[in-house]
Amino acid sequence: MKTVAGIDLGTQSMKVVIYDYEKKEIIEKASCPMDLISESDGTREQKTEWFDKGLEVCFGKLSAANKATIEAIGVSGQQHGFVPLDKDGKALYNIKLWCDTATVEECKIITEAAGGDKAVVDALGNLMLPGFTAPKILWLKRHKPEAFAALKYIMLPHDYLNWKLTGEYVMEYGDSSGTALFDSKNRCWSKKICDIIDDKLLGLLPKLIDPAAPAGKVSAQAAAAYGIPAGILVSAGGGDNMMGAVGTGTVADGFLTMSMGTSGTLYGYSNKPISDPENGLSGFCASTDGWLPLLCTMNCTVATEFVRGLFQMDVKELDAEASKAPCGSEGVLVIPFFNGERSPNLPNGRASITGLTAANTNRANIARASLESAVFAMRGGLDAFRKLGFQPKEIRLIGGGSKSPVWRQIAADIMNLPIRVPALDEAAALGGAVQALWCLKNQNGKCDIAQLCAEHIKLDESKNANPIAENVAAYNKAYAEYSKMVETLSPLYK
Repeated sequence: MKTVAGIDLGTQSMKVVIYDYEKKEIIEKASCPMDLISESDGTREQKTEWFDKGLEVCFGKLSAANKATIEAIGVSGQQHGFVPLDKDGKALYNIKLWCDTATVEECKIITEAAGGDKAVVDALGNLMLPGFTAPKILWLKRHKPEAFAALKYIMLPHDYLNWKLTGEYVMEYGDSSGTALFDSKNRCWSKKICDIIDDKLLGLLPKLIDPAAPAGKVSAQAAAAYGIPAGILVSAGGGDNMMGAVGTGTVADGFLTMSMGTSGTLYGYSNKPISDPENGLSGFCASTDGWLPLLCTMNCTVATEFVRGLFQMDVKELDAEASKAPCGSEGVLVIPFFNGERSPNLPNGRASITGLTAANTNRANIARASLESAVFAMRGGLDAFRKLGFQPKEIRLIGGGSKSPVWRQIAADIMNLPIRVPALDEAAALGGAVQALWCLKNQNGKCDIAQLCAEHIKLDESKNANPIAENVAAYNKAYAEYSKMVETLSPLYK
């Protein structure tokens, strides 16, 4: 038996899968929940010791016999999080996460010093947003000066796991492009932005490596700690969206991937650097050989979880209730900015349920509106893709939302595109495993990642959802009302 392993470090949990690449199946998987520090000022943080524990728990649950077959490992991690370490590798502060919105002031400082939004976009291909890493570094300098003075290593969550496995301090292009310190077009650190934050920053950043290159090899220390073979390759890895792209086969033109988890993301492969920051489309690099323009919303299943809690329903009950309501929920709208929002850029945004009347206020309409709102938020991203010349044929759907038949149909109707779901779940972890296999094969000659994904990424035909013309028409009207409401409310949150 020949296997590779994929690790996915998400906001809510860490998962590890062992993938038999000859039989093309996941033979074992394990997970560990992650805690979250959440404050009313927008703070969202985690601790390195939670990541350490996650590795121990996940690998500890896997059988020794299966672990012994692992030939390479690939790591996926939540994007943008800032892991600050001292010279001894000890955390200087908590990890500020992608959903942390406490850095609005730092974004303003960097943007003004750079010469405004256009200058930032010219330097990075992206706007300076609270979710990105750069303002988190400036936040540490302004609010924890002693910690900043001792700063030696700057890592993202997936880089931290790579470092724990190999002892090597490197970063690949994909996750780097989500730091707001990286020139995505030219694939190098931006000295201009780094110097605005601190003149020592550029010298602290890790060595950049190609996505096809290994980050290193599993150290003897890591092998002993996790029960895995010493000396096996650890691939470059990448951000969860980049690995999700590999895990869904979004490594060539023709379709998009939409992830419906805690956050919502919509992204597609491009063979050239493109972005549309004004319409929420970030200019990221892929963790393969191209670019990955991406829209991210900070509230996807967040909205449905809130409504479930409000009505004390489980997931199946929410779906059943939503199925009773018509497309457009009779005018009921959920504006899902429970964590602030990134697309549109409203870090101080607030959620609301609106459009209520004496005739339409019921559980079914509110339940369905919570499902619809997540997809409405990404419809704008689809419009931006089309303006850039994309002609998507279908959407690959992953995340918790992909498990819901009613949500899959809502997505097909709102986006007016066929929805397809990968046969194997855990797309980001699987993407890590497939990237590890790519890295492994590249040691014996160049391997084509698109061909590799075609061989290993299969679809579950039983979960297909195709747009229904009558529903598409109804949702075009509902989306126009949603857009009007967001436009009306946005000035209140700026």
